[in-house]
Amino acid sequence: MIFDFAFYLTLAVLVTGIITLIDQLFFKKKRGGKKVPLFVGYARDFFPILLIVWAVRSFIIQPYRVPTGSLEPTVLPGDFIAVEQFAYGFRFPVWDKKIISVSDPKRGQIALFHYPKDPKVVFVKRVVGLPGDHIVYKDKTLYINEKKQEQTFLSQGMDMEHPDNPIPVNVMEETLDGVKHKIYIQQDSPNALANCPYVDVQVPKGHYFMMGDNRDDSADSRCWGFVPDKNLIGRAFIIWMSWDPAKHKIRWNRIGTKL
Repeated sequence: MIFDFAFYLTLAVLVTGIITLIDQLFFKKKRGGKKVPLFVGYARDFFPILLIVWAVRSFIIQPYRVPTGSLEPTVLPGDFIAVEQFAYGFRFPVWDKKIISVSDPKRGQIALFHYPKDPKVVFVKRVVGLPGDHIVYKDKTLYINEKKQEQTFLSQGMDMEHPDNPIPVNVMEETLDGVKHKIYIQQDSPNALANCPYVDVQVPKGHYFMMGDNRDDSADSRCWGFVPDKNLIGRAFIIWMSWDPAKHKIRWNRIGTKL
């Protein structure tokens, strides 16, 4: 079962706000100096706090804990990232209805969005294809509008998402519209992404093509298709906390890393 924090936070703001308003309009004067009912006192105390949290999380910044290694080596499992809610427009909470347009996703940015197959699930991937782009992915190489996205070998490494089964990878550097970032490429590995090794698509209007930096271990647009604009939540811009789930300790060196 998925806990919809935005829904329950919005519900809490509405309930405490209505109780506070009704008490202020109809019962406060009649009560005089009598003791305030316990539930009314709680509502009055918590309403301004909940309202501030709701406003910040809904329109400014949302925290998100990354559960998988699909964006390794850029983002690791256990990283806590901060997401600009307003980057792609102001949206009304819960209904995710865009109120005001701000800007469109740029190629190379890391975006948070509702998974198209199940909007209750939240994914984080890198924006690769923009509306109208011709995207080809073959032989572990990305082509955008017939232009090969060159990869530069940096080093050999290990994908440690599953410590009991580390996977040898090549650490490569790729550039998307001036945005340099590292990617993992498995070489001749039985664990490589077998379901979608080849892609040749045109990105529809109002949609985006998302990919993980861990190219052979990321379920992304290569497998399940495009992300509509209405599913976008915001742009990830910094790692504000990082917890190593395998070693059970804070990764201090990752805190403050810009994305």
